[in-house]
Formats: sequence, C-alpha cells, structure tokens
Amino acid sequence: MTVTFLGTGTSQGVPVIACPCEVCASTDARDNRLRTAILLEADGKNIVIDSGPDFRYQMLREHVKHLNAIVFTHEHKDHIAGLDDIRAFNYFQKAPVDVYATLRVQEALKREFSYVFHEFKYPGIPELVLHTIGSEPFDVSGIQFTPIEVMHYKLPILGFRIGDFTYITDAKTVSDIEKEKIKGTKTLVINALQFEQHISHLTFDEAVAFAEEIGAETTWFTHISHRLGKHVDVSEQLPPNIKLAYDGLKIEI
Repeated sequence: MTVTFLGTGTSQGVPVIACPCEVCASTDARDNRLRTAILLEADGKNIVIDSGPDFRYQMLREHVKHLNAIVFTHEHKDHIAGLDDIRAFNYFQKAPVDVYATLRVQEALKREFSYVFHEFKYPGIPELVLHTIGSEPFDVSGIQFTPIEVMHYKLPILGFRIGDFTYITDAKTVSDIEKEKIKGTKTLVINALQFEQHISHLTFDEAVAFAEEIGAETTWFTHISHRLGKHVDVSEQLPPNIKLAYDGLKIEI
C-alpha cells in the first residue's frame, strides 16, 4: 500500500498573506504545507482520510483519477471543508463516493453541506453514501481500519490503524487503552504542531515522547504549524527514526 501525504499543515497559526516569517518566505518546497490529509492506494483503490479546504488542489496535484472513499477523523472545517469537490469524481465514475464517519461527524456534514442531504436533489450536487463508524474495526474497499480514539482537548476524535500503519492527527492526549491498539505499529504518523504549549495539539516535545513510547520503526510528524519552523532546521533536532513529513511525500507500508 502507498501512503501519500496530501497535506501536512494546519489552520492553527496560519499567517496572513505576505507574512515575513522564515517558513512563509522559504524556497524549500517541503515548507509549503496544505491542510492535513493522506491518500491510501492499494489494489487499484483510492481512499482519502479527511478532505480539508485544499482537497481539490491536492487531488489535482496527485493526478487522482478515481476515488473510492473518504474516511473522516473529525468535523473541524480544516478536515471536512473540501467535501463538495467529490462531485467531479461522481461525474466521471457515475457513482457516489462512500463516506465513513461517526454519527457526530455526520451531523456536522449535514449542517455544513445541507444541500447534499436535501430531499430535493439539485442536479450536480455531490453524491455520497454515509457509513457509520464507531470504536469497532470496519472495512473500506477491502481494507480494514481499526479506530483509535484520541482527545483533541475535550473532543474525542479518531485516528486509524491499518495493518502496521497508524495515522493520528489533532491529538493532545491518548489513553493507555488506546495506546495498546497502536503498539506494534511499524509506521506511525502523529501530529506535532509547534514547540510552544497548545491546549488541543501535541507539541514537538510531546510528539517526540509519544513516538518514543510507541516505539515504531519510523514515525512521521504531520499537522505542522508554520511556528514549528523550517523543515531543514526541525529535522536536525529529530532522532534518526523520527522524521518530518511534507506535502507530496510517498511511503510504502
């Protein structure tokens, strides 16, 4: 299976236009961070985890021609705002896209995209099929997802384990019970927002400590604020088995 990091950035701390900070002024493409999401490719199937505001551009950049499903971690706008753009896939596939989300996230989708769920189906609106997920493992296009509940401050959200790969974003705390679901992972992706303390996201030091506790062969940091700094500088501060992800990065799992 191939994992593509569609985006590794965050709306947290996004600067205004023409911000003079070193990350925004960087010529290193790895410092160009769109909102966090990944693409899973296996056996001709394409599955996206989260569709933020940059979803359309991310799909075009990666030349994604078909989409089987979207799986949502939670309902914040930087993770769901691009859902409308599945309509292009509907058009070419002549079929709806499967969407996997908790009941709480589904309610948010129905509020934000009410026209999609209206009794009168206006021509050309996005077409999707909702699938309810919870704490139990579930199947997406033949691939098993094991949900991992983490806390985004006081909001429970989902990370996912897929085989020996675990993907977690927007976490601040993870219970010991949920950590047991992660242990044995060979490749871990975890959020690392910034060096300073934050109420709902792991800091750099907290993410390093979490990665070392889990003990994956390789850990990739994502959901990175521009406050964390430039890719080249941050990478120098990381242990050999912990790396900073970047938009467009592809890994095999």
